[in-house]
Amino acid sequence: MTRRVAAAVLTPPVWIPPGQDPRAWRVALAEDLLDVLALMAEVEPAVVVPAADLWLRSEVGWPGLPWYAAQSARLPDLVRAVAAAPAPALGASPDQVALIAGDAPDLPGLVIAKLLRPLTTRPVAVAPAVDGAGLLGFASRLPAPEWLPDAGLDDLDILAVRRAAPQLTDVVSTAGWHRLRRPEVLAGLDPRLEGWDATRALLEA
Repeated sequence: MTRRVAAAVLTPPVWIPPGQDPRAWRVALAEDLLDVLALMAEVEPAVVVPAADLWLRSEVGWPGLPWYAAQSARLPDLVRAVAAAPAPALGASPDQVALIAGDAPDLPGLVIAKLLRPLTTRPVAVAPAVDGAGLLGFASRLPAPEWLPDAGLDDLDILAVRRAAPQLTDVVSTAGWHRLRRPEVLAGLDPRLEGWDATRALLEA
């Protein structure tokens, strides 16, 4: 059975709404994304953070949620952190990993599922951030290709990942979603959608 890990990448937010406490905002975003990951079938939720941000472990998540410390927020370090840590219960490393930006609190689980689906035939898939440059998510078979670009989700786009690959067809582009990195993106949050309760509560307050 294929073991898939979807890891929330909880790097510091690029943008924080005026008047919001930075720590509370970061925790709310993390809680909402983890709620999405927890509901996905046949996918193991996890968190990957730069080593300096492990303080978040006491603020969000639940007992037993895997936390991985990466040397940096660059793709090779993020993937390496997850791939090198087998699950205690299974004793085996994952076969696939999806890295999801931590500032997409209203992200539908279907977008993550679509990001993982191409890995049956391709080594890498990427989901764009639809509000500008950067990636919403990155997925890879494990062990990961050696050609992964040495940059983070905020600094990459689909073309940059494809330029690093030996063949353009090695990288599949899937459905994107917005990330909360600019004030105008707040207008795209749909209050009719279920979820993103923690972020919604901060905004309403």
